[in-house]
Amino acid sequence: MIPVTQLRKGVVFEEDGQLWRVLEYEHYKPGRGNAIIRTKLRNLRTNSTVSRTFLSGASVQDVRLDHRTVQFLYGDGDYYHFMDVESFEQPMLSAEVLADVIPYLKEGITIDLELHEGEPVGIEMPITVDLTVTDAPPGYAGDTATGATKQVTLETGMKLDVPLFIETGDVVRVDTRTGQYLTRV
Repeated sequence: MIPVTQLRKGVVFEEDGQLWRVLEYEHYKPGRGNAIIRTKLRNLRTNSTVSRTFLSGASVQDVRLDHRTVQFLYGDGDYYHFMDVESFEQPMLSAEVLADVIPYLKEGITIDLELHEGEPVGIEMPITVDLTVTDAPPGYAGDTATGATKQVTLETGMKLDVPLFIETGDVVRVDTRTGQYLTRV
């Protein structure tokens, strides 16, 4: 059991027989009384999202997830297929479960698959990924004083704001937590 004050974004816990992942976390302390912990949770089995409020002092059952190294093979629209690099098994996850990370998945990328009691429940992306720019409009520097950007398309179909000097064919590093451009590789 862990106290709800230790919940943070990404933590997985079990309650009422369901697995929940914390998407958002806010600790609120009113002038009087106990602190309130407001969370936004995703059910890992049904993929539904709910808002939940806990009172300070409550506890939830923490869950340990197993991690396996897998390689992304392909997506067919409804499901995304991976291959375990040790056993060569091919688990798959639905597009609903992976909705937040689909823009960062490119064929051949190695990532960690999260398992609970042998059942795949999600993936853990690296902090950054390197993606190739497939379409970039020309960047014209005009009356810009600071930080001019343009929108480009990456190999995964993701749209990204980058500096004007990025061109088609460049490889850029993207932060998977924020979805922002970091640097040209």
